[in-house]
Amino acid sequence: MRIAAFAGVMLACSALPAQAEDAFRLTSPDVAEGRMLAAAQVFSGFGCTGANQAPSLAWEHAPKGTQSFALTLYDPDAPTGSGWWHWVVFDIPADARGLAGATLPQGAKAGRNDYGSADFGGACPPPGAMHRYRFTVTALDVPKLELPVDASPALIGFMTGAHALASATITAVFTR
Repeated sequence: MRIAAFAGVMLACSALPAQAEDAFRLTSPDVAEGRMLAAAQVFSGFGCTGANQAPSLAWEHAPKGTQSFALTLYDPDAPTGSGWWHWVVFDIPADARGLAGATLPQGAKAGRNDYGSADFGGACPPPGAMHRYRFTVTALDVPKLELPVDASPALIGFMTGAHALASATITAVFTR
């Protein structure tokens, strides 16, 4: 009886669609889901002493119809009432399969982060609680977002959401 039940469960599992293998996915050699960010991805300033280096990121299995990508790094736990945007990149060409640190492919644009610069700004939470850092790549249905050069991270996020086909996220953590 146990063997028959086990065989039935195995047969049922083998009939499930292979969605996980073909799902839009974000990976990185530098950051991992639920893991602490390394000193390389910590800001240098505001009391933090990191290297402020953007991690390398790769994505695969973008949905059909993808015309460009946007990438964001967002801390929803920042004590601002609106979180903290650490990195905003948009108009990443559809043939791109990742970012090698802060090196952007031709045509991609870096938006202004909440540090006030148009580049990567590493983690630097106030001392105390653990913060989450969401690296998200979004596949878009337009080749360009057509935004002004000084667009706010919130506007870029709004336009990204309006044109999203799918997104993939790695959520790392950091505290000090």
